[in-house]
Amino acid sequence: MKIHKGNFFIYVLVVVIPITLLSLYFFKQTLAENDIKRQNEALWVASIYQKNWDQFISETVTSLKILSFSAKDNLHTLEKMKPLLLQVNQNDPRYGGFFLLDKHGKLLTGTTDVYHNNETPERTLVKEVIQSKDIIISDHVEVLNNNQRIISLATPVLGENRELLAIFIADLRIDYMKNVMKVLTPDTQLSIVNGDKSIINMNVKNDTAINDSDWITYPMDRLPWSIKVKISYRDITEITKSFGKTFLLLVVATHVLFLLIEYILLRINTLKERKENEVQKLELVGTLAASTAHEIRNPLTGVKGLIQLLSEKYTDKEDHYYFDVINSELNRINEIVSEFLILGKPTAQILETVDVTETLYELKPLIHSEANSHNFECYWQLPQQPVYVRCVKDQFKQVILNLTKNAFESLTISGKLEMNLNVFTGYCKLQIIDNGKGISEEELEKIFLPFYTSKDTGTGLGLVICKRIIQSFNGKIEIRSKEGSGTTAEITLPIEQ
Repeated sequence: MKIHKGNFFIYVLVVVIPITLLSLYFFKQTLAENDIKRQNEALWVASIYQKNWDQFISETVTSLKILSFSAKDNLHTLEKMKPLLLQVNQNDPRYGGFFLLDKHGKLLTGTTDVYHNNETPERTLVKEVIQSKDIIISDHVEVLNNNQRIISLATPVLGENRELLAIFIADLRIDYMKNVMKVLTPDTQLSIVNGDKSIINMNVKNDTAINDSDWITYPMDRLPWSIKVKISYRDITEITKSFGKTFLLLVVATHVLFLLIEYILLRINTLKERKENEVQKLELVGTLAASTAHEIRNPLTGVKGLIQLLSEKYTDKEDHYYFDVINSELNRINEIVSEFLILGKPTAQILETVDVTETLYELKPLIHSEANSHNFECYWQLPQQPVYVRCVKDQFKQVILNLTKNAFESLTISGKLEMNLNVFTGYCKLQIIDNGKGISEEELEKIFLPFYTSKDTGTGLGLVICKRIIQSFNGKIEIRSKEGSGTTAEITLPIEQ
């Protein structure tokens, strides 16, 4: 039940909450990107029409300038000017008409009989040209007698001394430009305005409020107008499609992460259970040892005594060989029982402050003697000052002797053993290094397992006991080895200040 609750909590923490928060974030990002896209589309449409209108104005100005150069020598020959105006007007349907006025603004000739009413604002256009002697573009829309909506552009004809000789006026057809705009973007809501006054409305009802937050405003260069384009509505299908990919990726990523965490937790729980099983196994061995060791030792002592008496009674050489074998096996039984007793001791021990340096010096003759008996070399690197740790001295000695015994058993000809004690801040390290045959990687993973041994006569409890003793001192023991390159046993213990 606890596992299921833990999995549910992890699932909520790793999958549900991240998906919810990230989905909200990416959904807002998707909406923001969609808004920017729609704004850019509206700007693109406005820029097309702005360029279209400005190009039209520029072309008209160029045409009027050409006409003004041609008119300087033909102002008194109106029969020649009218066909020229008709030709220019017929070449481009965007024009509503071309007209020639004298320097006072009186009509001389034109392409059509429909001309401006004297009461229209175009009188202001003519006055501005007369006063400024420059090109003037009207900022008013005029409705002619034939209901044609136009704006006018006027350019002066100047003499050599910049005196005004005449005025050309071109009418630009707004209705034609509107039809062109409908062909280009038939569904776009668009409005061309002069200040607050609408000049052209396309797909815009008269009662529609042109809200700046929903519209893009784009100014024209050659006209005092602005183009307003309505930003299109959000496409739910496109937003759903775009966000759906992100959401699917989030779901996959969070579930992969959830499975990875589950796998890691499963590995941790497996290792934990394995360690617990090892501890339980040791506790079981310890319990059995505590309850049976003394019972084994009592008859064992009796048997050894009887063997001793029999060896005194039967003095034959062959009989003594058998007695020696029996004594050897009894000693082995006694050794195993002793190791069981160590495993069976309670973990709560009376620790004392022990000088590691002094303890190693006490063991030095014993280890040297063992090395000399096998013609092995032994090197010591110990500090001059005392190094104090909290431990049980006899058990610490047992660990050292057990590790050195293993080292000697792995050595061959030209064997060498090093004993190094190094002091660091807060802890010390004791290294027992040999140049023996080493341990394979496969065996190295099993050396601390109970009853595992690579020796023919080993019990498989020596390193287990060493590890348990060192851990009871709040230290740790590590074995590093490579097959054919020797072994290093390293004990780390906290220093008693």
